[in-house]
Amino acid sequence: MNSTDTIAAMATAAGGSGIGIIRISGQDAFAVGEKIFRRAGKKNSEKNLPGGLEEEPRKICYGHIYDGEELIDEVLLVVLKGPYSYTAEDTVEIDCHGGALVMRRILETAVRHGARPAEPGEFSKRAFLNGRIDLSQAEAVMDVISAQNEYALKSSVSQLRGSVSRKIRELREKILFESALIESALDDPEHVSLEGYPRQLEKRLEPVIADVEKLVRSSGNGRVMKEGVRTVILGKPNAGKSSLLNVLVGEERAIVTDIAGTTRDILEEQIQLDGISLNVVDTAGIRDARDAVEKIGVSRAKSAAKEADLIVYVVDASVPLDENDRDIIRLIQGRKAVVLLNKSDLETVVTPGELEKLTGYPVIAISAKEETGIEELGRKVKFMFYEGEISFNDQIYITNVRHKTALTESLNSLNMVMESIRSGMPEDFFTIDLMNAYEHLGRVIGEAVEEDLINEIFGRFCMGK
Repeated sequence: MNSTDTIAAMATAAGGSGIGIIRISGQDAFAVGEKIFRRAGKKNSEKNLPGGLEEEPRKICYGHIYDGEELIDEVLLVVLKGPYSYTAEDTVEIDCHGGALVMRRILETAVRHGARPAEPGEFSKRAFLNGRIDLSQAEAVMDVISAQNEYALKSSVSQLRGSVSRKIRELREKILFESALIESALDDPEHVSLEGYPRQLEKRLEPVIADVEKLVRSSGNGRVMKEGVRTVILGKPNAGKSSLLNVLVGEERAIVTDIAGTTRDILEEQIQLDGISLNVVDTAGIRDARDAVEKIGVSRAKSAAKEADLIVYVVDASVPLDENDRDIIRLIQGRKAVVLLNKSDLETVVTPGELEKLTGYPVIAISAKEETGIEELGRKVKFMFYEGEISFNDQIYITNVRHKTALTESLNSLNMVMESIRSGMPEDFFTIDLMNAYEHLGRVIGEAVEEDLINEIFGRFCMGK
């Protein structure tokens, strides 16, 4: 990517829609706009683009796009003078009709008159390089676009507004202060004393370490918030697992019959339950398999359970518990699990109290047939993963694996500082690990990253963003 030339791209998907947007950004964006746009009501002595951008750097005007003398479309033109644009460069955005052909014609016209096609993520990369956003905010842009549930969206918007950035900068300032103090004392011991300093440093680093630990811990919830909760439905054959999946999905996705063992392989669906994304896996009924195919299905069910964030154990309330149930109960011990007592609409032989005592988990009575108890299941899952509600006012959730890695490395360096203090090491040892922690935190916001990593990150963005 050349970060100085003028780029153009479709900022909306190419397809049939009411409105489409073509974005042009760079030092010649206004010149390109002047060549292809004709403002309605313009006098012969006036330019096509509106003037007075020094006083009012954002303006909208109505007119038409021309390729030479050929009229292409009737449009609204948004003119944004740098740095008052997304890229912090001079930018022209063309709001045209959203047909694939007309959008492509306008883009081709812009390219013929001085722009070049933008690469994926190039607008956001320029915003980053020009200091408009930092790297964590740039990554949040794509998270907003790809958000699958309301919590993932709220978290991404919070990060886009700088929640992660502000916290990281606050922590870096505290670390840099300590490092600078040590360096000053080592350079000028007559005027800056370090007497009693190790104990002071230990006390001041404790809240910093606590904050970094909290961010690292939040990555667990952050991952399920962004990617969804890996959920596996377990139970004996004919317990109602597939019926439950169909209720959660809202349509007949799994085959349901009275024949035990109908489900032989795993079936995966993504659903929304009380605002949370669940990546649900319906599995073969767990029992002493009767044939080779069923054995494979049972084995896959157990393997899926080992990888799950959440296990939903479905019990048929109309039949007694047996050794197959005890096998499943052993499988879910120590895991995040919800126990559902299904077929509560029938005459039951298993009680919630009996099942709670045997499993050690709270039991929710449901009827997949009557679709009852599902709301309580949603509330239970939300409480298990988010303690009921999620607040984005002061809580930050780390949803990016790269951020978690950098924070973990920073935490390791800070803990090494604490170990050096307790071991009575000289103060100059502290600065090495303090600066390592400082640099690792800088990777989160893009102040200590290699160009190859930056290109890789922005290369994952969609075209026009």
